[in-house]
Parts: sequence; structure tokens; C-alpha cells
Amino acid sequence: MFNFFKNTFKKTYSFLGKRILSLFSSPLDEKSLCDLEKILYEADLGSNIVNEFIEEIKKFHKETPNANGNDYINKLERLSVELLQTPPKVFGNKPLENMPTVILIVGANGTGKTTTIAKLANIFKTNNKKVLLVAADTFRSAAVEQLNVWSKRIGTDIVLGCANGDPSGVLYDAMSKAITKNFDVLICDTAGRLESKTNLMQELEKMSRIAKKQDKDAPHETYIIVDGSLGQTAIEQCRIFNKFTNLTGIIITKLDGTAKGGVVLPLYREFGIPIKYIGVGEKIGDIIPFNANEYARKLFYE
Repeated sequence: MFNFFKNTFKKTYSFLGKRILSLFSSPLDEKSLCDLEKILYEADLGSNIVNEFIEEIKKFHKETPNANGNDYINKLERLSVELLQTPPKVFGNKPLENMPTVILIVGANGTGKTTTIAKLANIFKTNNKKVLLVAADTFRSAAVEQLNVWSKRIGTDIVLGCANGDPSGVLYDAMSKAITKNFDVLICDTAGRLESKTNLMQELEKMSRIAKKQDKDAPHETYIIVDGSLGQTAIEQCRIFNKFTNLTGIIITKLDGTAKGGVVLPLYREFGIPIKYIGVGEKIGDIIPFNANEYARKLFYE
């Protein structure tokens, strides 16, 4: 996990950690504080967190006037960990006894949603869970085909939706199969059409209602996939989907190719939704559970 985090946040560290360490090689003054503020903004920490961190650094400087560059870096790391260790605001539900765990996957097109679903399925399968995939993004035939290919590669069952079919009907059929055949986990893909928010809202609400017909607490988890390289746009996507459905987890992809790794902090601060996993590449095993300590460490240290 350490190496995964190191490689994933290599670009963010080069942009953030190295520049801050160089900045603090000289005594702290107003100019260096302004430069620090700019660096934190450009790493997509967001205005509220940037302002908080700047005030904390000012306070730290007054208390420890002889602090060196590493001391300031350590302070920023601790502030980041404290933020991420604040208790989450939302939690998933437990399935009824002898019922499958139903996980809805939402997110805008292009975030790596389908590939991430395959990675999740592989994690559960590796842990001896019987997994059923549901290709309910019926508005994109390519998404259905792609998930079908992945299901064959990793050896999981799948329920396929037909082109332009009713996603809720696909989910209902899949849940019936999962209950009858004693599946442990059901992972359902959904459409990511942000250009039609009203349709998206109605579709997700209907899918949740349909799921509850067979388990009153379903869906038990709703994970959003966001592209970390989009920075503040990823936050806006999360905001939109969270209005339409009760998100219980965030999975962040493509952080290995961006210097905007700081976006994790404002994502968690605004929504209080647990960061579940980080996608670290294109291979089936390129996904790791999120760890606040390792994340904060690799933001600021190589």
C-alpha cells in the first residue's frame, strides 16, 4: 500500500511537497505565506481549507518561531489527517439476513466507472464472495459491453440490460436472481448523464424504490466514482449526485496522473462521505483502500 500511495501521489508531491519545502527553506514572512496560499490553491485544496491551513501555519509560527521547513510540512500533514479523521456524516445500511449487499455505482461518464466496478468485483471475489454484476447503464451500449467483457475476465455472473431498456427493471431482475441464487454482493452500474439532471434524478430515485421492494434497506451502499484529475469539477459532480441519491462512499480515480491530489480534502470536508478506495491505474488490481495517514504523508513527503 505504501508503494501504491507513493506512486499515485508522485505528481502531487512534486507540485505540492517539494515547493512547500523549498518555500520554508527561508524564514516565514508575508510573501512566503502568499506563495504558500497559492500553492495550496493550485493543488485544489479549496478556499475554505486553504484559509484554515494558512491561519494554522500563522499560529504555529507564533508558537514556534524557530520552526524549520520539515516542522511546517509536519504541521500541514497533521492538519490533513485531522480533517480526514473527522467522523463521517453518512453510513451505509446492513442487508437483511441472508440477503445480498446491494451496491449502486453512480458517476459521470468518463470517470472510469465501469473499470472501477470490475475492480470492486474482483476485490469481493478474492475475499470469497459470490458477486453478481448488473449492467444497468442501458443508455450506453458500450458500457454494457465493457462490463460484460470484465465479468468474463474475472469470472463473475452478470445481468445485462438491453439497449435503452428500463434500468430499474434490470435491477429488479438482478436482485431476484441474487436472492434466489444466494449471491453475497450485487454491484449495479447506472447511467452518468449529467446533461439531463431531471432524468437522472428520476432514474436514480426509481432504482432505489425498486430495490426497496425486495429489501427495505437497499441499496445498502451507493458509491460515486469521481475523476480526481478534474479537481473542483469532481466536487461539483459529487454535489449533483448527492442531491439525487444518498451517497455512502466515494471512489477516486486517475489521481496517479495529476497534481490535483489535494482535492480529497475538500471532498471529504464538504460531504462527510467516506473515501472508500483510490484507483491507481488501469489493471484489475490497481485499486487500494483509502488510508488517511498514508494519503497525507504522500501529499507532502516523497
